[in-house]
Amino acid sequence: MAHKPRSEMIAETRAKLVSAARAAFGSKGYAEASMDDFTAAAGLTRGALYHHFGDKKGLLQAVIGEIDAEMNDRLKIVSAKAATPWQGFVDECIAYIEMALEPEIQRIVLRDGPAVLGDPTAWPTQNACIRSMTGSLRNFAQEGTIVAADPEAMAQLINGATLNAALWIANAPDPETTSKKAVEATRFLLEGLLVKKGSRE
Repeated sequence: MAHKPRSEMIAETRAKLVSAARAAFGSKGYAEASMDDFTAAAGLTRGALYHHFGDKKGLLQAVIGEIDAEMNDRLKIVSAKAATPWQGFVDECIAYIEMALEPEIQRIVLRDGPAVLGDPTAWPTQNACIRSMTGSLRNFAQEGTIVAADPEAMAQLINGATLNAALWIANAPDPETTSKKAVEATRFLLEGLLVKKGSRE
């Protein structure tokens, strides 16, 4: 039997460790999950974990990166289903906030992530989100859908609002009620950007 290419073996090893860690972080939380949990579940050694991720914190970063990519794919689908690009933008913001109700996202991304990795606004994934949102808002302003304000500034503020809404929900005593409040407030905020009929902003 032919040996697998080294790159394929490395990808498989990383995937096994990320999958095992994701299950442990999701069920036990970062603090309670041990590296032995990951390696035993993946059938690998601690040496493999250290080699590929450095430590437990590095593994958490990889798990969050994987979840974030999945969230992004889901949000693109939500946006694509909307009747207009602007409605797609709004729906995407709302869907992101509502994802904070999902146990895995709530625990790993919104609770353990900030506790271990620090301010989420400094995570690499946020930079990509800001760039994408800035481009969308620039287009909406140019076509006259929203007021002509600085698109990067608006992107920073909207991103901050939705992120903080998600963190609020994830840490609230009653996430369901908090989510409804956050969604309603976000809709009002976004509606405020729309150019009113008859106006020439």
